[in-house]
This record gives sequence, structure tokens and C-alpha cells, in this order.
Amino acid sequence: MADPKAFYLTTPIYYVNDAPHIGHAYTTTAGDVATRWHRQRGEEVWFLTGVDEHGTKVQRAADAGGVTPQEWVDRLVADAWLPVLGTVDAANDDFIRTTEPRHKERVQKFWETVRDNDFVYSALYEGPYCVGCEEFKLAGDLLPGEGEFEGQQVCPVHGRPVEQLQEENWFFRLSAFQDRLLAHYEAHPEAIQPRSAHNEVLSFIRQGLVDISMSRSSVSWGIPLPWDGDQVVYVWFDALLNYATAVGYGAEPGTPDADRFDRVWPPDVNLVGKDILRFHAVYWPAMLMAAGLEPPRTVFAHGWLLVGGEKMSKSKLTGIAPSQIIDTFGSDAFRYYFLRAIQFGQDGSFSWEDMHARYTAELANGLGNLASRGTAMVARYRDGVLPAAHDFAAPEQALMDALSAAVVTADRAFLDLDFSTGIAAVKDFVDRVNGYVTEQEPWVLAKDEAHAARLDVVLYTICESLRAIAVLYNPLMPKAMSSLWQQLGAQAQLGPIADQRIADVGRWGQLPPGTAVTKGEGLFPRIDEGE
Repeated sequence: MADPKAFYLTTPIYYVNDAPHIGHAYTTTAGDVATRWHRQRGEEVWFLTGVDEHGTKVQRAADAGGVTPQEWVDRLVADAWLPVLGTVDAANDDFIRTTEPRHKERVQKFWETVRDNDFVYSALYEGPYCVGCEEFKLAGDLLPGEGEFEGQQVCPVHGRPVEQLQEENWFFRLSAFQDRLLAHYEAHPEAIQPRSAHNEVLSFIRQGLVDISMSRSSVSWGIPLPWDGDQVVYVWFDALLNYATAVGYGAEPGTPDADRFDRVWPPDVNLVGKDILRFHAVYWPAMLMAAGLEPPRTVFAHGWLLVGGEKMSKSKLTGIAPSQIIDTFGSDAFRYYFLRAIQFGQDGSFSWEDMHARYTAELANGLGNLASRGTAMVARYRDGVLPAAHDFAAPEQALMDALSAAVVTADRAFLDLDFSTGIAAVKDFVDRVNGYVTEQEPWVLAKDEAHAARLDVVLYTICESLRAIAVLYNPLMPKAMSSLWQQLGAQAQLGPIADQRIADVGRWGQLPPGTAVTKGEGLFPRIDEGE
């Protein structure tokens, strides 16, 4: 029997021309939480992220800085892009750079294949180009300029005039795939999500697809066409291929890279921002079809992070570095907030005040307080040893039933990338356990030896509930949940938290009586609003 396909998820590869802001970290965090959840289910996973290093913007920025483009991107990657992965606790399996030899060689092989299949031809390109987007624009894409740009056509994303190009380029026969793309998306409506993105793409395709230049003759910083050394691959038609080149497309048969490609292809999820949906849901699958490859199973276009009503952007001074938030709240809280507070797939606004309020109410006073009280009471009333519990009553059974329901809801939601619903299911269970503690009043039970057996049940129930919460929240908040796992003594008794399975988390009674429970540092220290 063949090995099951690995779950393969990608972020977009980010353009290196500026430092990453929380919009980039948001996408990476979503991908990381999704892939950690699949790992927690016991699946093989491949999580890819990386950077796009070619194109006009990089070439011009390097020229202005008096360095070569390679020196420019090497510095940006080392100083800005790789460190942010550690900042947000991303557990990616690979990081692809489009300047790597493995990428360059495989891009050339891909386009040779597409040319051999007669989907590439030479022609004159004349029309508008936005350097900011690195995109050939259609006339209908542009807006009339205002203010200093009045009388000119501007890019709707950057608000700046486009450049008029005239180049002898090579074209990709995108028009040949109009009917095939429509048929594919009608047969696989789940292939573009959310639904609004699906409708937008189908509307665009139905308007009619035109062939698009897949090369540039006026740019030197890129991957040379193997059959025309005077041209480089158009930056998007280079960058999109990272999802295939990084996992072994074009590798020699029988090699580990080739085996990986067979095991992971096609991508289960290409995560993208909605502003690059057209590239990923129109050009990208058409390219794959032209090369005889299966398109991604799902392209998921999430919304924008807004600050003061504007999309997060360095050029508009609304970009916030992830470290600015994480230095105060920690990486777990960063991950929790952005996936809890914003419905993934929709636009969402960030404010420091809202993050502080949710952190205080849901993490510090909610989960953090529950963990602190539970472990402290075992230490105080049972000398740090988890008691055996007998005669579970209706209040405990209600919690067991609530846990079973929470696991089902959370699992379904996380698999659907509906993070806020999945997190809410676990949070509701946390709230139920906190309510249980308030109702059972273990501090009152502890005053009367006649209630010792009942106190044992309550203390065990709190810790067993925390065991389940730790596993369910581990993909979201790995640092805090690893700490909680240690405090519960679960590491010694049950093994690493990463080895616990979602399908088994609702089985009651896994934490053995006699386990050493210790009260450690608070999981979510309270933060003054002024910090």
C-alpha cells in the first residue's frame, strides 16, 4: 500500500525589498498553526515559506544602495526575514530563496517543458507595468491619478503612475486555459476559498483571459531563459514556481528530492493575501496545467490587516514589526490574538488596546489563572501529588461531554482554516472549567476532612482538563502549553506534548494519579496598559 500523501501547505514567498511587518507574520502564523494542528493529528506535514528576490524593485534598490542585487538580498534575508521566523515561533520545514541554484535550475526546466508543450511564443509587449506590484497591468486595472499624479493612470494598490513598457518578450498562452480553469473550479469549488474569492476569480476568468508576457528583456536581475539569454523569467512566473521547486520538481528520479515531490504534490493549501489572488488562482494553475502538473487543492486568500483603516504597508507607514508586539505580549499571545480576533479570510483591524484587553481577559485572567489555581491547589492541598479520583458526579460528566464536543468542533474548524471558531471552542471549554472551579469551591472543601474524597475529584478534574487544554492549544501557543505540560507532570508520565493526538485528547483519565504537579511561572503575566 502506498504511503499516504503528506499535508503540504505554503505561505506566499514574501518580497524582500523591505523588512517584514505583522501582515507577513500573520500569514506565516496561520500556516504554522494549521500545519502544527495536522502534525498533532499524527499526519506527515511539509510547511514551506520563503522569499522572492528577483525583479525590478530589488535591482533598483541595490543600485541605489551601491551594492549588487545579491548582496542586497543576502543582507535583507539574514537581518530581517529569517529572524522573524524565530520571533513568531514558526516551525517551517523549508525556507526557499529564489536565488538558490535548486530554484533557478528547476524554473528553467519547467519553462522548457512548457515551451516544448507549445504554450510559449515570442511577441512584442507594449503596455503599463507597475514596478511596485511587479505586474503587467491591464487598462481596466488602472485608476485616474489625483493631486500630483492628475492626468496620469495609477496603480490602484500603490497609487503611483505605472510605467509604459515596450519590449520584445516571450508570452505564455494563458488564453488556452480559460475553459480548463472554469471546468476545474466548477468541479472543485473548494479550490478557491473563501467563497468571495472563488466568485471573484471565476468572474475574472469569464471576462476572457489574454496571453501574458512570461519574460523581461529590460531587466537583468532574474533567471535567464534557457533558450534566450537576453531575457529573464518575469518575476511572478519565477516566484510562483517556488512551491514546486522547493519540494523537488525536476529532481533526478530516485533521489530524495524526487521522492518528496511524489509524496507531497500537489499543495493542499497555498495561503495568499487577497491582493495576489489572481496570480495564484489564475496564472499559477494554468502554468501547472501547461506543464502537465496537478494544480493546488486549495488557494486560500485571507484578508488584510488594517491599521487606522488602511492596509498594513511599509510604503504608507502603517507597517508594524512583529517584534514591537511580541516584545510586550510574547509570541504565544501574538499567535492567539491574530487568529482569535480576526475571522480568517476577512479583513481585520489591529489595535494595541484590543490586544491588551483580550490578553488580559482571555489569557491572563482566563487560561493563565486556571492553570495557576489548579497547580497551586494540588501543591497546597495534596503536597504536589495528583490524587486519585473516584465517583465522578454530574458536574464532572458535564465537563467530559463539553470536552468531547470541543475537540470535534475545534478539529473541524482548524482543518477548514477557521481558526477563530476553533480557538473559541477551546476557550469555551476553558471558561467551563473556570466556572466549575468557582462552583465546586475546592478551597472550602479543603477545610473539612470529610470532603477529602470530593476534593480529590475536583483537583483531578481540574488537572485532567488542563491536560486536554494543553494539547488542543499546543499548535497555537507552543511555548505556554509546553510549560503547562511540564507543570502538570505530563511530560514524565505521557511523553512529549507534540506526540499527543487530537483524536485521543478527549479520552478522560489519561493523567495518572500520583503524578508530580508543580506550580511554575505564570503562563501569561499581567501587563500594565502603559507597557
